[in-house]
Amino acid sequence: MTDQEKPDLTETGSNSGGSDDVEAHTERGHGGELHQLAGDRAAVLTTQQGGPVADDQNSLKAGLRGPTLMEDHILRDKIFHFDHERIPERVVHARGFGAHGFFETYESLADLSCADIFQRPGERTPAFVRFSTVAGNKGSFDLARDVRGFAVKLYTREGNWDIVGNNIPVFFIQDAIKFPDLIHAAKQEPDRGFPQAQTAHDNFWDFISLTPESMHMVMWIMSDRAIPRSFRFMEGFGVHSFRLVNSDGKAVFVKFHWKPKQGLQSVLWDEALKINGADPDFHRRDLWDAISQGDYPEWELGLQVFDDEFAERFEFDVLDATKIIPEEQVPIRPVGRLVLDHVVDNFFAETEQVAFCTQNIVKGVDHSEDPLLQGRNFSYLDTQLKRLGGPNFTHIPINAPKCPVHHFQQDGHMAMHNPKGRANYEPNSWGDEGGPRECPMRGFTSYSAPVTGTKQRVRSETFADHYSQARQFYISQTSVEQQHMANALGFELSKVNTGRIRERMVAHLRNIDETLATRVAGMLSLDPLPEPAGAALPTRQDLPPSDKLSIMKNGPDSFKGRKIGVLMSAGADMGTFSALQTACKAEGTMLEVIAPAAGEIRTSDGSRVQVNQKVEGGPSVLYDAVVLLAGQDSAPELASNPAAQNFVKDAYDHQKFIAYIDAATPLLDSAGITMALDQGCMNLASGDSAGEFIKTCRQLRYWQRGQAMSDKP
Repeated sequence: MTDQEKPDLTETGSNSGGSDDVEAHTERGHGGELHQLAGDRAAVLTTQQGGPVADDQNSLKAGLRGPTLMEDHILRDKIFHFDHERIPERVVHARGFGAHGFFETYESLADLSCADIFQRPGERTPAFVRFSTVAGNKGSFDLARDVRGFAVKLYTREGNWDIVGNNIPVFFIQDAIKFPDLIHAAKQEPDRGFPQAQTAHDNFWDFISLTPESMHMVMWIMSDRAIPRSFRFMEGFGVHSFRLVNSDGKAVFVKFHWKPKQGLQSVLWDEALKINGADPDFHRRDLWDAISQGDYPEWELGLQVFDDEFAERFEFDVLDATKIIPEEQVPIRPVGRLVLDHVVDNFFAETEQVAFCTQNIVKGVDHSEDPLLQGRNFSYLDTQLKRLGGPNFTHIPINAPKCPVHHFQQDGHMAMHNPKGRANYEPNSWGDEGGPRECPMRGFTSYSAPVTGTKQRVRSETFADHYSQARQFYISQTSVEQQHMANALGFELSKVNTGRIRERMVAHLRNIDETLATRVAGMLSLDPLPEPAGAALPTRQDLPPSDKLSIMKNGPDSFKGRKIGVLMSAGADMGTFSALQTACKAEGTMLEVIAPAAGEIRTSDGSRVQVNQKVEGGPSVLYDAVVLLAGQDSAPELASNPAAQNFVKDAYDHQKFIAYIDAATPLLDSAGITMALDQGCMNLASGDSAGEFIKTCRQLRYWQRGQAMSDKP
């Protein structure tokens, strides 16, 4: 074929994301030919087989709000390749930590669901939970600003049920076909291999600024929810709407919530940065230590149950994973508790090899038509083939059901056991020796949801409001939390080098809250403000604040499970230390001793106290509150120690409660805060002061200090 006879392989393509200029360049196709791309003459997007793609934004559904169809070869082609991009590390949620425990049912839910796990009050079901970050690689640090995975495997008597959720109840995208693009944008940039475990770079914010449906999630990840103090102090959510089905075949919608019994708590961004330097395994160590010491983390499983009538009248589409249902509209019903009471025996065998699949449900629970959930059901199972080597990953003990298993599946890579007997097919006529048989009475049956409509690639108009709930989340925060969100956006966007991306993001923020947009624009020197982004639907101003969306409004009612750091030097008062130990034990608070040298400290009465951390390796960012117990003679030396000075400075700047004795005054002087002592700093002068200090610490932070510091000229 001559050059004149060759077909023209370039066409005018459209970019539904509304991208800016496409610079002229050339691209080599799979067959080696050069495609000239200039301006609006961009290469047409194709599948791996070379088939042009007409719509890369929506999966193929039955009707506007119907389920995703298995025949969608474009979705399968895209997600299949994405699922197999990494070996053997998980593509997402690579850095995780798990623990064993149990789920205990409070009451029978037979009226709502025929799921066996919900039938008998007080029954305990074995559980395994894996917490994780999303964007970072396996060797990244724990305190990244990121979504946290919250995946629960329940080993029920009728099979494994996986609730594969996050610590944030919404997601970035509405359709699973966009998931590879989201993660590609969030991961390290492919040409340079950095930055990783962070979203503060051009690619991520370029994608987000072209994806208005992400704006609600952006508010969550820029909030303190994305930097939790501990796995133990964060919520978990099933994200999607599911269904519960009872024995009569009646179904209701449900959203799953895990509420921590010890309240919510986060860290400050400056703390997160310093914790990552001091202890990149901070969350892992915290969970391991708590369980090992018998302070078992506990959550309540709560259900938001609603029917089709509510779904029809609700302001937003319940199948849209970028939306929540406020608890004020549908209260959460506690139905059981999850307790983690023992650590793993081997990290690789359990935490690393555990396989979660959203498709793993049990009779009495069913999926909805949520297009993101439908795509996840395909993706998770497919991923295990690459990551765990074959179809027999359920033979690995951590993945194996704890109930009887009978089937005809056999052989394959790493088969640990095969069915016994002559028959390996069904139906067969071998009677009792013919193996298991289906059971309509006990077996899983899908809810008969009506499905109508033509096959089409569309996004339902009921998914089109991208800003109203983002605004609702923002106005639900305290003023302190709102400032943290503005600071987070300012920091992240300051790392973006492309001006037009910053402008696009501020344009979106103007549709959420004008004050927020102005604050962020000021941090980026954007003057004047860009025009508000075009919106499919105007932002609703009538959605009220929801207190349940704030961390600070849902803190703990005790200091249980938190950790006090006691900075001591030789000759420290033993009476004060003993009183502090007693108060901590009564509260359920952990205590660690930090000192200028490792080993032991000899106190005022000659007692020896074991040192947990040398001060250079035990900065105050690792603790929820601090106590300064200097000995009278050793105080000048402690005050001249730079690490001790930083210990005090950071605790003060991070608005933590500080207790001290008079002998520690030189250290306060050297740290430069004696003249700035406030009500968040307590002198342990009286015998009852240690107990009073612990009670004060239940507030977690002295937030007024931050306001006073910001008011300084």
